[in-house]
Amino acid sequence: MRLQYHTAGESHGPGVIATIQGLPARIPVDADFINAELARRQGGYGRGGRQRIEHDTIEILSGVRKGRSIGSPITLIVRNNDSRLDDDARTPPLHRPRPGHADLAGSVKWLTTDCRETLERASARETAGRVAAGALSRCFLRELNIEVFGFVRSIHAARTNIQVTEHNWKQIREARDASDVYCPDEAASELMRAAIRQAKIDKDTVGGLIEAHIFGVPIGLGSCMDWRDKLDARLAYAAMSIQAIKGVEIGMGMSVTERFGSQVHDPIHFDPNTINTPRLGYQRPSNNAGGLEGGMSNGMPIVVRAAMKPISTLLRGLPSVNLNTHQPEDSQYERSDVCAVSAASVVLENVVAFEIAAAALEKFGGDSLNETKRNYEAFLDAARALPLEGPGTTIA
Repeated sequence: MRLQYHTAGESHGPGVIATIQGLPARIPVDADFINAELARRQGGYGRGGRQRIEHDTIEILSGVRKGRSIGSPITLIVRNNDSRLDDDARTPPLHRPRPGHADLAGSVKWLTTDCRETLERASARETAGRVAAGALSRCFLRELNIEVFGFVRSIHAARTNIQVTEHNWKQIREARDASDVYCPDEAASELMRAAIRQAKIDKDTVGGLIEAHIFGVPIGLGSCMDWRDKLDARLAYAAMSIQAIKGVEIGMGMSVTERFGSQVHDPIHFDPNTINTPRLGYQRPSNNAGGLEGGMSNGMPIVVRAAMKPISTLLRGLPSVNLNTHQPEDSQYERSDVCAVSAASVVLENVVAFEIAAAALEKFGGDSLNETKRNYEAFLDAARALPLEGPGTTIA
């Protein structure tokens, strides 16, 4: 079975549920790590009052025994403290759709004039389930020495040009964790906070750019044989599915359009001293491809970037119409954030991790962790043995 997950739940319902299928048995489930990722998702400068109400932690309802997966579907629930979906006094119908949100499209789609039923599911509260699922998948990735790191590259016009490498990312992670906007550059962080403060004064919102790096991914995850198996496409799909994301790029991304091929493609050389790494000795002086070529991982760190639009709910409202009267009115206000870019960086980190875990299990298989790890090591050994006799030789 392909590794997959489903979420259920509404923003002000009893909770958000994630059901994960396809993880091998006997993976250590680090609940503290999952809860730490949920806490990071709730953090970030510019968040709204909801984050002071909720204290997200998981309850494990199935699939785990004595701290390890048992091969059956794993069900996680993050309960909502602010549960009031059926209370019309506290959660009233909403008839004035917010521009930029799912309100209008969903109301027409489901033939109602009450936007509430759409917005409750479309809410980014759903990402609590996705972060929980992604963090669980990272418990598996750790066993293959694959690590994921995400941060905020920019908010509004404030940007950091910090360069992340295999050698400095852990130090950069420490700097990120010291920043309340999840940016590892203190000077840029202060400019980001200033932009958020001004947006709040103006009763406005701001967006930004988030970035995730995945280290230790071996050559050969994904496939070029079917478009649905291309790993870059799957990562882009996962990133684009995050609420409020409007653009995704991998590696050099959009800027490849401004360069010649000789300035874009990463040269290859072989270093026998690194043959015992997942890169199998193949080295690149640059990583413009972002670790992906032809829909497959090439051994270099995978780099995914996503652009988040400003939050759709503005305190001052925007021109809209009343769906019952069709008369012009300003959009209705729902409690929201001024900026949630920091939180989105945590979501990105975890949804791309899940896709890497899924691709790894498709490549290496196994019903239990030890079996998967043996298959992984056997693949690396076989790849190191090439060529067996001469050019063009393949391993049966």
